[in-house]
Amino acid sequence: MALATLVFWGGGLLSELRLAVPWGHIAAKAWGSLHGPPVLCLHGWLDNANSFDRLIPLLPQDFYYVVMDFGGHGLSSHYSPGFPYYHQNFVSEVRRVAAALKWNRFSLLGHSFGGTVGGMFSCIFPEMVDKLILLDATPFVLDVNDMEHMLTYRRRALENTLELEASQKPPRVASPQEMLQGFMKNNTHVGKECAELLLQRGATQTAAGLKLNRDRRITWPQHSFDFVSKEMFVHFIRELQARVLLIKATQGYYDVRRENDTNKEPVVFMVNALKSVLKERFQFVEVSGNHYIHMNEPQHVAGFISSFLQSEGRLPARL
Repeated sequence: MALATLVFWGGGLLSELRLAVPWGHIAAKAWGSLHGPPVLCLHGWLDNANSFDRLIPLLPQDFYYVVMDFGGHGLSSHYSPGFPYYHQNFVSEVRRVAAALKWNRFSLLGHSFGGTVGGMFSCIFPEMVDKLILLDATPFVLDVNDMEHMLTYRRRALENTLELEASQKPPRVASPQEMLQGFMKNNTHVGKECAELLLQRGATQTAAGLKLNRDRRITWPQHSFDFVSKEMFVHFIRELQARVLLIKATQGYYDVRRENDTNKEPVVFMVNALKSVLKERFQFVEVSGNHYIHMNEPQHVAGFISSFLQSEGRLPARL
């Protein structure tokens, strides 16, 4: 069941949605034409649906854009106690949202982590995805050097969850200024205005101060990301039926593990593999900017996304 509250916004009709799921609800916001071709937008790790507020008004308004908050993020419900946030769970959320909206075929627009979720969904349910747009993201996280450490990463992730559950510490609260400064310190690619925008949906005012809405269990990346080998990457993308646009920011991130970020070889491999397998269905664009270019300078990517959405193979309007 989807509940919506409608308001009007400068970039088109905006509605706040609450989509029922077994552990509570998935929150989302919608833009554009209700009867236009559907586009589901997926935000980055630890972000929320507000990350698309500056981009979507620049895109064609005859499409219907739904921007969801992943579970444990933004205004969406946290997972039940003891239930982990694994990558596959986030992929499942995309399927749940599509079912709630009665979408059989749609396009996906994903930033960073949202792109990896969208990529996995597009390979598992290839018949459902018309176009896949990756904003400083790749459809999977490739691990070429650290496969031997995978069990260690998984052990740490499980231990981290158990420690959080055992601690029962109350959520940290801070003044608006302290929260903003801390947020920007931990997100160096985000400007002040964009940080404030993310905190509008990502934090709640309490009597003691602001507290982050996100579930503390998602702050360990090894839970949220699945890592694949080169062989798995090629095998997976062969299942893609979608047309794919990959927009890479020149000062963006190249690896989930920031200590490996100077190694660009995995991204080069993935781009070449996508070109080889998808051929004319793959488009690659590099733009000057950082990982949050879609928020900081949305005009630099809006044209590429708009052209791709409106290109041959556009979805028909929904019935």
